[in-house]
Amino acid sequence: MTGAAADGVRAPPYPCPVSTSPAPDALLGPADIRELAAVLGVRPTKQRGQNFVIDANTVRRIVRTAEVRPDDVVVEVGPGLGSLTLALLETADRVTAVEIDDVLAGALPATIAARMPERADRFALVHSDAMQVTELPGPAPTALVANLPYNVAVPVLLHMLETFPSIERTLVMVQSEVADRLAAGPGSKVYGVPSVKANWYAEVKRAGAIGRKVFWPAPNVDSGLVSLVRRTEPIDTTASRREVFAVVDAAFAQRRKTLRAALAGWAGSPARAEEALVAAGVSPQARGEALTVEEFARIAEAAPDRETPVASPAPLASPKRKDSE
Repeated sequence: MTGAAADGVRAPPYPCPVSTSPAPDALLGPADIRELAAVLGVRPTKQRGQNFVIDANTVRRIVRTAEVRPDDVVVEVGPGLGSLTLALLETADRVTAVEIDDVLAGALPATIAARMPERADRFALVHSDAMQVTELPGPAPTALVANLPYNVAVPVLLHMLETFPSIERTLVMVQSEVADRLAAGPGSKVYGVPSVKANWYAEVKRAGAIGRKVFWPAPNVDSGLVSLVRRTEPIDTTASRREVFAVVDAAFAQRRKTLRAALAGWAGSPARAEEALVAAGVSPQARGEALTVEEFARIAEAAPDRETPVASPAPLASPKRKDSE
């Protein structure tokens, strides 16, 4: 659904009577957020990882860090009450927000129309689970900017990068620990499945820290910004994404074991795993945390009983909804 309140959900009354300023900021402040939540009867839930940003300076900082341009078509996942959405609309050409919550999806178009009417026609809403989204209205997105729900941050990020190859730049706000894992390089203690899979798509780095006080309710953990710039050239491999990710999952399922042992189930036996590793130029005694995404791809190419290689990865189904992906 796009550009209107969700069916059966009443939009809040506007203008929202929380600001007495003769020229109130179009962005939402702490009082606006609490008033709007009260009108809607919204109580942030841990189940959906809802922590709303209440600081206008923070959302503008996110937009700047994301390097959003006037010609960008931005997709936002989990817009909530619209704090970041409004800041994105200040700069981007278009913004499409994906929201799963019925009440929040119903209210957001009215919030945009009331606080930024001159940009309302540049906004679209998709009322859906982001993990189920396979197409978006309007032009193809060029950027993904989002305050991702902590409990599904990694699978949502990977799904969006896989499903929308037009996304060139991404900036997501996630739990600080997750940010560290996504941006970690080989050899790091926190390097793992999210690190390798994110690097399959993009160059990844930490882009800043966000304190707890800018959220309502304040989370029990700090947050971090992660920047992902899509690779201009995909990983040079004849293995598909599915094949490479299968090796990654197997390698880190038992990360303390050598790859010869960790990949035994994937290859069929320790001996066959060793053959594949040697063929890929990787030591059988190495561990997954030491390998680059390119090395995982070479192992996938050397898989026992692998079918005839294809020139490029084929389109794949969406990943399952697991934080470990």
